[in-house]
Amino acid sequence: MKICVIGAGYVGLVAGTCFAESGNDVICVDVNEARIEGLQKGIIPIYEPGLKELVLRNSAEGRLAFTTDLQFAVKTSLINFIAVGTPPGEDGSADLQNVLDVARTIGREMETFKIIVDKSTVPVGTADKVRAVVHDELDKRGLAIEFDVVSNPEFLKEGAAIDDFMKPDRVVIGIDNVRTAEIMKELYSPFMRKTNRLICMDIRSAEMTKYAANSMLATKISFMNQIANLCDRMGADVAAVREGIGSDSRIGYDFLFPGVGYGGSCFPKDIKALVKSAEECNYDFTLLKAVDTVNEQQKLVLPKKIMARLADLSLEKSLAGRTIAIWGLSFKPRTDDMREAPSVAIINRLLESGAEVRAHDPEAIREATRVFGERIGYSNNQYDILKGADALAIVTEWNEYRNPDFDRIKALLKQPLIFDGRNLYEPRRMSGMGFEYFAIGRNGGQKYEG
Repeated sequence: MKICVIGAGYVGLVAGTCFAESGNDVICVDVNEARIEGLQKGIIPIYEPGLKELVLRNSAEGRLAFTTDLQFAVKTSLINFIAVGTPPGEDGSADLQNVLDVARTIGREMETFKIIVDKSTVPVGTADKVRAVVHDELDKRGLAIEFDVVSNPEFLKEGAAIDDFMKPDRVVIGIDNVRTAEIMKELYSPFMRKTNRLICMDIRSAEMTKYAANSMLATKISFMNQIANLCDRMGADVAAVREGIGSDSRIGYDFLFPGVGYGGSCFPKDIKALVKSAEECNYDFTLLKAVDTVNEQQKLVLPKKIMARLADLSLEKSLAGRTIAIWGLSFKPRTDDMREAPSVAIINRLLESGAEVRAHDPEAIREATRVFGERIGYSNNQYDILKGADALAIVTEWNEYRNPDFDRIKALLKQPLIFDGRNLYEPRRMSGMGFEYFAIGRNGGQKYEG
């Protein structure tokens, strides 16, 4: 099939590349000329395991191309995926300007039947708005060209996006035309060879499904974080609690790992957008408001633990003169994405308290320099930042941090003090090695009042 993917960011680039890998002819379009020039040279603008290899292979074999010429891409493609950004507005609502601008361009340029697919995360009712602006552009041209609008939300996990696309848990298609439904089924059939996980539904339900899924996962995270905080205060072990409740098949273990809060481009934005959509319907979504509030509070739990242990109380909990080494900057492992990353809130709070901060991350240092500039120190070696530091704080659960050289850590730190925001280690083992170890909800009977 001839496919155009408009927006060569995270979602668009992964989707376009995977469609090309299954034999389609794909053109990825973006207004960012530097990004397109880089992609044409094989330079991938994001870190995603396995993506570079697929881009290079499909580009070399002629199935994947990159351009800034949206007009050409629209005219030569049957299926036009809209995968542009929908950033949150000041009120939390999704900004649809980019989506609707693309839809207008499609309406101005289309000459034959087109399938227009909303791949961006958009609120309920967006497909109706896309349909209206395309009709408006066709009316201006005095044309009555047939087209269909489809909702096809993405459910990709950063760090595992290629596997998620090629072997999906499900593919949701919101559609109101049987003929177009068959075309979309054919497009996704290569990814359904083992099990047919394609779910067709009405368009508004598909739009809601994306927000509902992310909201449920975010709710589980915030719930478990509050359970962990309560465990700290009551002397319980959240790891045991997780095993006890996760074994219930109605609950399960997924997304019940306590930590320093969720981040990324999806959960924070989608929660706020759904709350705003609810308000527009005169509905107060109190549960999701609480989920968002809990998450913002959770990002400050680790700095509070650090200040409770290291701060000079006579100077209003100042960390002046203290150096904190940070392992992990990206919002999750296997990505360089720092959008809404807990590390940003944690580091800013430490800096506000007067601490010096040094940081390591396997992939996100370049992005971190855009966020923090020269306000913190960086190293490509996870041990270099420990020398002379007062404590190590673990913020992202990269595999590199799971089984480090603890003797080396102890020798480099001023004192054997670790604040673990991801519960990577066993408290008893850490105590046995001579570390003072603070995790999330794992104090093992030592109450935390911070």
